[in-house]
Amino acid sequence: MVDIATRVWNHKWKIDPIVRSLIDTDFYKLLMCQSVFRNKPDTQVTFSLINRSTHIPLANLIDEGELREQLDHIRSLSLKRGESTWMRGNTFYGKRQMFTPEFMDWFEDLRLPAYHLERIGDQYELTFEGSWPEVMLWEIPALSVLMELRGRAVLNQMGRFEIQVLYARAMTKLWEKIEQLKRLDGLRVADFGTRRRHSFLWQDWCVQAMGEGLGDSFVGTSNCLIAKNRDVEAIGTNAHELPMVYSALAETDAALAQAPYDVLSDWHEEHDGNLRIILPDTYGTEGFLANAPDWLAGWTGIRIDSGDPATAAEVAIRWWQDRGEDPLTKLIIFSDGLDAAKIAELHGQFAGRVKVSFGWGTMLTNDFKGLTPGDRLAPFSLVCKAISANGRPTVKLSDNPNKAMGPAGEIDRYKRVFGVGEQRAEEVVV
Repeated sequence: MVDIATRVWNHKWKIDPIVRSLIDTDFYKLLMCQSVFRNKPDTQVTFSLINRSTHIPLANLIDEGELREQLDHIRSLSLKRGESTWMRGNTFYGKRQMFTPEFMDWFEDLRLPAYHLERIGDQYELTFEGSWPEVMLWEIPALSVLMELRGRAVLNQMGRFEIQVLYARAMTKLWEKIEQLKRLDGLRVADFGTRRRHSFLWQDWCVQAMGEGLGDSFVGTSNCLIAKNRDVEAIGTNAHELPMVYSALAETDAALAQAPYDVLSDWHEEHDGNLRIILPDTYGTEGFLANAPDWLAGWTGIRIDSGDPATAAEVAIRWWQDRGEDPLTKLIIFSDGLDAAKIAELHGQFAGRVKVSFGWGTMLTNDFKGLTPGDRLAPFSLVCKAISANGRPTVKLSDNPNKAMGPAGEIDRYKRVFGVGEQRAEEVVV
């Protein structure tokens, strides 16, 4: 097993680029990329870094030259033969050749497009522009680079033994969470922590620890490279990006109201089984479900990613019941702001009423809270989102108004079209 503390202390060896591979990304990103490649390949998009935790002055902490070096390294990456073989020949969710030969031919020739980086005050403006299938693949590696460089900036100020003690404490902290979770009968939990991980090495360690500590209760990781290297399941379906871009492309209010369902119609044609998971909260869960076509009730389940998770789960259960579906045959995936205590609480509340699974993210792969003076390694909220499509702004409303994004006028329009009323604001920590 890798001695992470020693590697961190000696990271100036340059044996540890932050992003090692084009498949050092989340599985859902590749699945969505194939869907976009098939259905919207010529759409022009802009993605932008958004630091919700503005008290973290990234431009003061991270050297611009080092940031550019890491981003340029990512642009030099291409798919390796073994990675292509894994994608072409592996079985995902019980399906062989999940990725089509046409998509794989394109992906094997891909190099990520150029980026624009500018310092604005104590933050960085980092944007990516171009065709949607290419630009969307910047999101996860860009976030990984910024998160890890911020961590390295803090670690650079620490001594060798201080770093060793830090990682020993972090390992103990995670193992105590694992011991808490292993007591839950029927638990299903996956690693969803790539986008805001402390580092690649730490995420890899966390996956190994989860596998050993939880056994069959650990069902896989969203990170494709780690899934390949550790021979565990790659886990993921789709994200808010799809309805955000489809909606921005809508010409009329009627087309806008239909856009989130058009996304799932396209997805329905490509996938079956556990990949048919609804993510309903982009423009409000209750309105989405109230207006959903009947065929969506037959899908496998729902992922809950904003607002109060228990409330959203109750809404989903009632929706299935109202549509004549048995909730015991359906899956709810909780994936927003989870930690061990919340996982245990939700598992106790809903196990036996519905199939339950958890996508454990930031507080799995980046929980260094309370381990450094001034809490300088505490996780923070950093995202990289599509902000425009074919020149039109994108909008996200969410079930938590603190996660809303887009121009104020467009937010008001979307609230009107989707019938979003008063919402309860929840703190956005990660």
